[in-house]
Formats: sequence, structure tokens, C-alpha cells
Amino acid sequence: MKNLQIIKIDNFISFNKTNFDIELTYEIFGLPLGDAPIVLVNHALTGNSNLAGVNGWWNPIIGEKKLIDTTRFTILAFNFPGNGYGGKSIENYKDLILRDIAKIFLIGLKKLKIESLYAVIGGSIGGSLIWEMAALSPNIAENLIPIACDWKSSDWLLANTRLQHQILNNSSSPIHDARIHAMLCYRSPKSFEKKFNRSLNEDLKIFNVESWLLHHGSKLQKRFQLSSYKLMNHLLSTIDITRDTEKEFEDIASKINGNIYIVSVDSDLFFTDSQNRNTFYKLCKVKDNVFFKTIKSDHGHDAFLIEFPKLVNLLSNIFSKNSLLVES
Repeated sequence: MKNLQIIKIDNFISFNKTNFDIELTYEIFGLPLGDAPIVLVNHALTGNSNLAGVNGWWNPIIGEKKLIDTTRFTILAFNFPGNGYGGKSIENYKDLILRDIAKIFLIGLKKLKIESLYAVIGGSIGGSLIWEMAALSPNIAENLIPIACDWKSSDWLLANTRLQHQILNNSSSPIHDARIHAMLCYRSPKSFEKKFNRSLNEDLKIFNVESWLLHHGSKLQKRFQLSSYKLMNHLLSTIDITRDTEKEFEDIASKINGNIYIVSVDSDLFFTDSQNRNTFYKLCKVKDNVFFKTIKSDHGHDAFLIEFPKLVNLLSNIFSKNSLLVES
């Protein structure tokens, strides 16, 4: 956290009319602000602003001579307020929705004197946050890249966030147990079959798939706070760019001026491929510069954190030197 910086946003009024004093923490990678095109990266549910370098969660994507090249871009990452990575916790998390986080990020950009972005990219809830930001600020970026996500919480997603809520509030080991359940959403049956093939852990006398789940539960328990998990799970259930409007999705999304690259995972059980395709088909009727790309993988939702060569191949044209020349 040595490079973590803080923007204080006092008296922020949430969607539910609750007053918050927000500590918005962020990190910058690559070139200094003002010296290069800016890429904003939105992290996923248990992620944070540590994108690259030591323990960077998107190291294969962000760095010198990588897809998002730190010698050509300024890369910015905000932390979701209350995610436990710097800043203070938020106990009354139910008084926030994802649209509030979008407003907070937009305030952060304004305070940093950033008027527009070359690109904004993110996976899972970080990708859904892109939809929310763009709905509020249609000129936010030249390129919008929501990955493995959607503009709304589907019934399937709402069912899973409800189960997560029950576990987080009733289990004697809430983070551990909630993570075990979540991993079943983040991967796919075929991924498990290829990885484990009913093999046994001879030391523990259980199946390897069981020991793997227990390991992930223990690992998250050591680094994540319960209040942060509750907050992020709640926000995941509040995705909806049409909330409290009389407008349809197409009406709102058609006003987004930048190129939209919807990136789906064909084996995703969390934000399904069919769900993403339906969003794409709707948007194609009202907007020309929208594109659909598919990560073909057995790994399910987490493919955007695993299938790095495939992701690089799908997005290379957006971040190439030639693209920058065209944009300029």
C-alpha cells in the first residue's frame, strides 16, 4: 500500500439519502497524470487497486510492454470505498448501491482533474461499474471494456448474493464458508473435472476438489474483512442502470458515446454468455460502435483472471500504438 493515495469526499449523499464521509483511495501506475492517455481499471469483488508489480492481481495484463503498457499509458485504479484496502470501513453498507460507487469514482476523477479517459476496463462487478459510470457520464471514455459482467443483477445473480448474505450473517466462519460457495460460481463443472478428475488428497483423506475449496476459504479469511465482503456482496445485488428511471436499457446505453467492447466468457455461470449476447443484440439496434468478444474457456467466470493470453489477443487492437495514433 506504499503508493496508496486518498481523496476525501465529505457529505456524499447516497441513493438512499444517507450522508457519508468517503475516503476514496487509489494508485497510479505507468506515466504520471497529464503525460499520457489514461486507463481506469475497476477491480472485482475481492480485488483492490494493486494492479501491477509486487502481488499485482493483473500483472500479466499491465506492465512494461504488456497489453496495457506502463511506458505508454497512465493507469489509475480506485478502491471501492470500504473494500478494506486503505480507507475506512462502511458499516451501513445497505445505504449504498453500485450507482453510488459510480458517482464517487466520477467525483474522484473530477478531483484529479481528469475530464476523459482513453479507456475504462474491469471484470465482474468492476465491469458492471463501468455500465453505471457510463450511464451517469456518457462521455467518460473513448473505449469502455466491461468483462464478464452485465448492466443489471439477474435473478440468478440475486439468488446467489442472497445465499452469500445468509452465509455471511449466519455462519460461524462467514468469510471462509462464503468463499467456498462463491468459488462454485466463479468456476465451471468442466473446469473442476479437468483440474481434479475425482483425485484424492491422501494426506487429508478427502477429494482434492474439497481441499482446494477449503484452501481458498482459508486464504480469503486471512486477507479480507467481513464488513468488506458484506458490502461488496450487497453492491453486487444492486446493479441496474435503469433503476428509478422510466427509461429502458437501450435508451440509456445508446447515449454512451465511446466504443463499447462487451467481453463475455462462454462458460461463465455467474454472468452468462447468453445474458451478455442479449445485451449486445439490444445495443446493436441503437448504437453502431459496440463490439462483442468472447473468451473461450473451460474456467468459467474467473477466466478473465486466468486466460491472460486470450484476453490479450482479444483486446490488443484497443491498446496498440496504432489505435492511439488513430484516436489522436
